[in-house]
Amino acid sequence: MRKLILAAVAGTAFALAGCSEKPAEEATEAAVEATEAAADASAAAADASGAASEAAAEASEAAM
Repeated sequence: MRKLILAAVAGTAFALAGCSEKPAEEATEAAVEATEAAADASAAAADASGAASEAAAEASEAAM
């Protein structure tokens, strides 16, 4: 009987350990960092696109 109770307690402890909030917090932090990196990359792409548009406009005006 003691072995059965010990096994049940150990199983419950492992189940509760798997439900820890730490992995969720780490995943949230990683998602925030990925979002910030994507925003930075998007801003750089927008800057490059704007510069390319300006260069194309200048080249078009020079061709006229």
